[in-house]
Amino acid sequence: MNRDAQERVSDELVEWADIIFVMERQHRTKLQKAHSAALKGARIVVLVIPDDYAFMDQRLVTLLKTKMSRWLPVQ
Repeated sequence: MNRDAQERVSDELVEWADIIFVMERQHRTKLQKAHSAALKGARIVVLVIPDDYAFMDQRLVTLLKTKMSRWLPVQ
């Protein structure tokens, strides 16, 4: 996974999660390959957002708010 990530994905984090959100289908594939045993019943939701935005890019933040509104309350 992303070596620059502040919080790396681990089996422990995957086991803890009920739902995991990823931006691209390839992220889902990598997650499934790297943590297949830990995934168990976790649901993986692909947001279909290209992973080519800079950290905290306002366009990305807006897009994430829109895509995540189905699962999270609007703030």
